[in-house]
Amino acid sequence: MFAQSLMVLSAAIVFTLGTLHLLYTFRGPKLTPRDPALRAQMEQVSPVITRQTTMWRAWIGFNATHSMGAMLFGLIYGYLAIAHAALLFQSAYLLTVGLVMLGALLVVARLYFFRIPLIGVSIALACYVASVVAKSL
Repeated sequence: MFAQSLMVLSAAIVFTLGTLHLLYTFRGPKLTPRDPALRAQMEQVSPVITRQTTMWRAWIGFNATHSMGAMLFGLIYGYLAIAHAALLFQSAYLLTVGLVMLGALLVVARLYFFRIPLIGVSIALACYVASVVAKSL
């Protein structure tokens, strides 16, 4: 039960970070540039890959899908830990995918984000690893 609780906590942290990020993407100024001129420029300029969008619309889309990925991770791993713990903890594949995902999120958070997401992902990864270790004992 302890291992399951740690896994649920890990999943809940990632889900919460994703949910907050999604809310910040569509509500309020938290993910907008401090310089209004930069936003105006982003709304006018297209990326090299296509003229069918602007950098601003791509920015919103990237933030939204990033959030949805974190939320999906949290929902799936939380659900598996609660409803199908044996499947989760006996599957080297699922455990490896989760570990790689959280490890990659940690690297991205370290390189590109700020303190709060880095701390959150670090705690989620620590809970995840502790969960797997506790289950193997």
